[in-house]
Amino acid sequence: MSAVTRVVSSRSGLRAAYGDLPVGTLRAVVPTMGALHSGHAQLIRAARALVGEAGHVTVTIFVNPTQFAAGEDLDRYPRSLDSDVEVCAVEGADLVFAPSVETVYLDREPTISIDPGPLGTLLEGAVRPGHFRGVLTVVCKLVSLTGAGLLVLGEKDFQQLVLVRRMVRDLDLPVEVVAVPTVRADDGLALSSRNVYLSEGERRDAGSVPRALEIGVETARAGGSSRDVLAEVQAYLRDRHELELDYLVVTGPDLGPPPEIGEARLLLAARIGKVRLLDNVRLDFGLGE
Repeated sequence: MSAVTRVVSSRSGLRAAYGDLPVGTLRAVVPTMGALHSGHAQLIRAARALVGEAGHVTVTIFVNPTQFAAGEDLDRYPRSLDSDVEVCAVEGADLVFAPSVETVYLDREPTISIDPGPLGTLLEGAVRPGHFRGVLTVVCKLVSLTGAGLLVLGEKDFQQLVLVRRMVRDLDLPVEVVAVPTVRADDGLALSSRNVYLSEGERRDAGSVPRALEIGVETARAGGSSRDVLAEVQAYLRDRHELELDYLVVTGPDLGPPPEIGEARLLLAARIGKVRLLDNVRLDFGLGE
């Protein structure tokens, strides 16, 4: 694997790094907010595999203020650039782009931003108004700044993944979105930078989230409908008083209505203490055991 040879924070540094590449080099970008964990490492490995040894992988590390609402954890979001760069080096990234707010947003706040449309007001968008406007705007900018042909994202933030794909399609952005399955801890909990906020007891209780999703998968596999899935998962969660549910839905793979037969998605968001846990899993209806 290659080592990270550059860490740049400016637009000119980014241009210089890319200017040294052979013409036609396949480039991938992995956008992150830092505090990298094994899930991010898997994204970097996937990007490396996609572009091959002759290609180029950029990891962006930027805590994007426009996707945080007032009162959210922008100021206390974990930041660990030195250790993040080490992760990138181990996993074979070629470049880390760690810009300041002023570098990404020349006027500190964009006067023009990406409207996520109606889907951006549902689920996470309902809980965090304006969140997806900030996400789509910064992703669009990072794709433009890096000129990457591949954009590698995880499936954990599934609504975000769907919206980014729609943005790329609707705006004809010259990038291919590649999704990587969620990476989980031994007890099934989806890895997240915010998991460090959980106390020891809360971390144990958080195992209820992946178990709830497993129940949904088992119900669908046994021939249950989307209503059956919701009923079984809700019954399980009813006694999990440590969890405060924000939403629990079954949708189609594009977040539309779930099909009677075929691929669907079970999405869940819950609070435990001061931490919000987001997770989702694929369901397959009508396939049987």
